[in-house]
This record gives sequence, C-alpha cells and structure tokens, in this order.
Amino acid sequence: MPTEPENEPPSSPPAAPGLGRRRALLAAGAVLAAGVGAAVGELADGELADGDRSPGRAAATGGPPPEAPTPFHGARQSGLTVPQLPATKIVAFDLPPTSAAADREALRTLLAAWTRTLATATAGSGPSSDPRLRAGGATRITSLVGLGPALAARLGLAVPAALAELPPFPGDRLDPARSGGDLLLQLCAADHWTLAVVTELATTAAQATGATPRWSQSGFLPGTEPGATPRNLFGFKDGTANPDEEAARQWVWGPPGPHENATVLVYRRIRMDTAAFAALPEEKQNLAMGRRAGDGAPLTGTAEHDEPDLYAKHPDGSYVIPVAAHVRLTGPRLDGGARMLRRGYSYDDAPGDRGLLFCAFMRDQGQFTRVQDRLAARDALNPFVEHTASAVAYVLPGAPEGTSLGDQLWS
Repeated sequence: MPTEPENEPPSSPPAAPGLGRRRALLAAGAVLAAGVGAAVGELADGELADGDRSPGRAAATGGPPPEAPTPFHGARQSGLTVPQLPATKIVAFDLPPTSAAADREALRTLLAAWTRTLATATAGSGPSSDPRLRAGGATRITSLVGLGPALAARLGLAVPAALAELPPFPGDRLDPARSGGDLLLQLCAADHWTLAVVTELATTAAQATGATPRWSQSGFLPGTEPGATPRNLFGFKDGTANPDEEAARQWVWGPPGPHENATVLVYRRIRMDTAAFAALPEEKQNLAMGRRAGDGAPLTGTAEHDEPDLYAKHPDGSYVIPVAAHVRLTGPRLDGGARMLRRGYSYDDAPGDRGLLFCAFMRDQGQFTRVQDRLAARDALNPFVEHTASAVAYVLPGAPEGTSLGDQLWS
C-alpha cells in the first residue's frame, strides 16, 4: 500500500521564529493596587489529549505537612511552571482606545496592579492580603497574563513579529463574544473559593485602570492520583507526551533576548458530543483516537508513554494507527519534531455544552495552524467536536522580585 502523504518523514523542521477620565482612572487604579498588596508542564501528542499531573502531598506522621505558598515571582509565570491545579478561571479584558500614550500608561498601570495583586494573593496569609484568603493554610493559586495581538499592534509593543489572530478553519463555529481580547488572565487554584476571591480582586484592579471584562470561562480537572494522567470527558488519558525542559526551550519558550521565558498561548473552546462518542464501541473509540482508553497506550505500544509508531501496518497493509486517527494527525513527526506545551481543562456549562478548554503554548503559533489544518481536513474526531471560541495571546515572561509583569515591553 502506498505511504500516505502525512506519513512521509519531514525533510526539515519548521522555522521557529476622554484623556482626563483615563488619568483619573489610572490614579484610582494605583491607589487600589497599593491597597490590595505588594507581593515543565508536559506536552500532549493530540489536541484532545492534554493536561499535567496533579500535585501530590508529602506524607508525614500525624498528617500531611502544610503546603508552602506557590511563588508568584520568578523568571517564568507560575501558571506555566507549577503542576496544574484542579480549577481554572480564564478572563479576557479589553482596553478601550483613547490615545496611544494614555493607553500605554493604562496598560503599564494595570500590569503593575496585577503584579501586586497576584503576588499578595499568592502569599495568602500575609497582613495585607484579603481577609477571605487568611482562613486556612497556604493559598494554592497560579496565574498567567498575556496580551492579545490587536492590543500589541495598536500600542506598538515589543512582542514577536509573528503574533497574530488565527486564520479561520473549516468547521469553526466561533462566538465572537467568547473569543479574542486585549488581555488574557488565567488563574488556577486548588479550590473554587480561592479562585473566586482572586478573580474578583484581579477584575477590580483591571476595571480601575479602564479595562472592561470581555468574557470568562471556568474549567476543571478530574481527581487523579499523584503522578497519573487525568482523563478528558471522552474518557481518554489527557496529557501523555509533553516535552522535557530541553525540548521546551526549542519549541515553547522564546529564544534568548527580550522574549526568553515568554511564549504564545493558543486557546480554543471545544464542545464535545460526549454522549455520541460514548455510544461508539470501545474499539471504534480507540481507532478514532489512536490510543487505548484503558491504559492510554498507543495502538502500536504496550504502555502509555510508548512512542506511537506511525509506520506500523497490519498484514493487509493498513496502518495500525489509522490515517484519520487523532494521534497520527497531531504527531510531532509530521511537524519536524515540534511540540506544544499542553495545559488544558475540561468544562461543563450546560447539558449540551461541555468539552475541552484547549490551552497550548508554543514559540511559533504557526505550529497550531499546521496541526489544525490537518485535523480539520480528516480527523476521525470531527463528528464529535466543534470549536466555539478562540484566542491568541503573547504570554509575558515572569516578574522576578522587584519587577512588574511586562517591564520588558517598555525597554
């Protein structure tokens, strides 16, 4: 049987590449922020196969020791360095345009306010923290802040030249009210209480500088044993093959220079027809995914972390991993070895609206476009999924002690 075009080894890897009112709002934001406080994941091999390991607790006589607060300050943002926490809230904001100078100052003030707010919230039990965060032990929360392509272009910000909105894909049913945004904030926490409080604090700080909420989305992970891979709402393990640090430096993080420790987020809200998929015989589910639901192993392997063999065939010449299998079409081998850092969450907004919050991080957003083009053309999962929202954001480097998020934007 002739080799399918998608199965030919790639010849070379892809290239990695009212002003007065506003001033009053800025002043109010600075006052508010001062009052609020002063404080690798893995890559999946498929668009619906994602997630990191749940954090474990150390055992000790007499019960587990108290967990230390999750640090906010560092070279990279904590939302990309700490193992995924069970609950997430993603909030998008717009910064209404006035003048370029006023808007740049508004953004600088907002990022400084978020730095203080999030650092203080992370500290949790400190005297300057919100009283609602002082009730128990350490505050288990991480954060991630990104800038949308339209804002970056409007203000002439120092972001990667290729940052742009995604092109349209066949089958997309995107809701503009749930898509895009000038700023993206993702918070992840160990409990919904902490998530609700910190989301409120961050939203208040943003609105004080003139930003307006655009959309928000909640998500969750299933309860999972430490070190095990969580499952998505199709029942498959989700997060098997993320890259190690060496690979992430090549494919995820920006190159040395102003974008080092920065990356690009592609967000997609994907509705999943879980009932229809569950009605398939398990064998057909496995063939559509290219993995076995039970142990997560590829159809060509015996263990979850075995590398899928895209060239293995049955005696009749057909591929063991079918040509339309999700794992085959998203395989790094078809993209010169390029990988994405996958940290997705499930969502359940209504009986007919549940699915995946796809959150993937990469140096070259063109990588996602190439993968999604393949998926849109022939993915066996297409009858069971629908993309309903989309966003792209430049994820800022972290803020080491004594600095604010986005300081490199002004240099």
